[in-house]
Amino acid sequence: MLVGTMSVGYVAVAPKDYAFDISKNLDIFSKVLREVNLNYVDDVDPNQFVKVGIDAMLKSLDPYTNYITASEIEDYQYMQTGQYGGIGASISTVEKNTVITEVYEDKPAHKAGLRPGDIILKIDNEQIEGKNFDNMDVRNLLRGQPKTNLTIIIRRHGVDQPLTMNVTREDIKVDNVPYSGMVADGIGYISLNQFTRDATGDVRKAYEEIKSKNPNLKGLVLDLRGNPGGLLNEAVGISNLFIKQGEKVVETRGKMEGSYKRYDAEQAPMDDQIPLAVLVNNNSASASEIVSGVMQDLDRGVVVGRKSYGKGLVQTTRPLSYKTQMKITTAKYYTPSGRCIQAIDYSQKDKDGQVKKTADSLQHEFKTRNKRTVKDAAGIMPDVNVEQKEYHKITNDLLKNNVIFDFVTEFYYKNPSIPSVKDFKVTEAIYNDFITFVKKKNFQSESKFNKDLEALGKSLEKEAYYNNIKGNFDSFKKAIDDQRQNDINAHRDEIALWIKTEIVSRYYFRKGRLEASFEDDDDLKAAIDVLNNQPRYKSILAGTGK
Repeated sequence: MLVGTMSVGYVAVAPKDYAFDISKNLDIFSKVLREVNLNYVDDVDPNQFVKVGIDAMLKSLDPYTNYITASEIEDYQYMQTGQYGGIGASISTVEKNTVITEVYEDKPAHKAGLRPGDIILKIDNEQIEGKNFDNMDVRNLLRGQPKTNLTIIIRRHGVDQPLTMNVTREDIKVDNVPYSGMVADGIGYISLNQFTRDATGDVRKAYEEIKSKNPNLKGLVLDLRGNPGGLLNEAVGISNLFIKQGEKVVETRGKMEGSYKRYDAEQAPMDDQIPLAVLVNNNSASASEIVSGVMQDLDRGVVVGRKSYGKGLVQTTRPLSYKTQMKITTAKYYTPSGRCIQAIDYSQKDKDGQVKKTADSLQHEFKTRNKRTVKDAAGIMPDVNVEQKEYHKITNDLLKNNVIFDFVTEFYYKNPSIPSVKDFKVTEAIYNDFITFVKKKNFQSESKFNKDLEALGKSLEKEAYYNNIKGNFDSFKKAIDDQRQNDINAHRDEIALWIKTEIVSRYYFRKGRLEASFEDDDDLKAAIDVLNNQPRYKSILAGTGK
């Protein structure tokens, strides 16, 4: 149950009366639509025409106020519930092919025999190969009502003829908690990747399972990195799991009378004593920032990682006519210290019409329960800052060009099984096979220099003296290729970690991928270090240490 009481000193601002202006502009809008429909040289789809106009109008407000057509309702409901009718697979465009990049364990795609690396040629009677389909078009073909059937024709590595796969759609529920378990002696870990329906129950269940198997649990890491948020009530519920009953979690304030609401922890906590580290990064937003902000403001846990996104806006869904809806920003939220972490002021634009972040000079200071200083208008600043890991350009290029993905596809069909995630290693033999694969693929690192070099070669071919210098130019190109090979050798450790993560995901799915990533996770290591050093943990929360 939500608790709503008026706060002292807060007064809702009544909206201005724009009734005449609204009526006048609606009349103008309808006449413009009528004139276009009657007189424009080409046929215009009125539904699409109006949608473009509405989208442009709402775009002038903020990115979160959206018009939702009847055909888009399913996508919106998925954002709220994490559930949709489909096959349980991710797709991507690779070299103009639609490729399955991930299948979810025990979901229809997996049960039907689809695998990462499969190229989709046809879905039912719709030809995919060679057509200008984007990923959204293909995804819409794959989704549909549960218990309906579809036929997918694919091309698979090592198989000469296309394969026909029969798949029955199911209700697909994307897990709020994709992984939970122990990450160090006495340290538990819960990854929460969204705040859809039942997220609170999922976190509770994960924690209780960890606790039952590890009665000497001495610390917990709650991972909110990359979590874009979701339902406000789930953010309140998850906060309530770790703080005392009666504590204020968040307030929402808008301009309409009655828009003020205060949300308190109404239930007894699951555990308000376990030392807690909350991981955030630049893509932790909205509900993620409520939870991390509550833990920071109440000095309940240490926030670790990098500054969060800075979305302090609340959206409400309003029904419109003809089964359409509107998601509209109606309020801002404020953490227990009284701060709003919204970083961008959408009401303020520069001369070019671009919105801008709130200047540091306009930020205000607030105090946590232990009198630590925190600031508004800038997201959640971590108590323990961890620098963003930077990978070498060769590693990024190998990933961007799907070289590692393609190598692992070949590896998967040569190796029916691998050891456990913990025991699997990218051996010297595996890495040498990768080097051979890179050479065979004739991989070219993407850079302006390489593009300029290729252009130079084509230009020189037109010159009369090209044959005289061709040997020198070829030698120069070979030196570049040799340097690329040297980079692959020099940065073996980080490349091998990406290879391992991709290989493990083929056999142990999303849970395996996440577990394999722990080996190279500086944020997680920093959180474990803090939880293992209780004097430091307590001094951070007391405001006397870092």
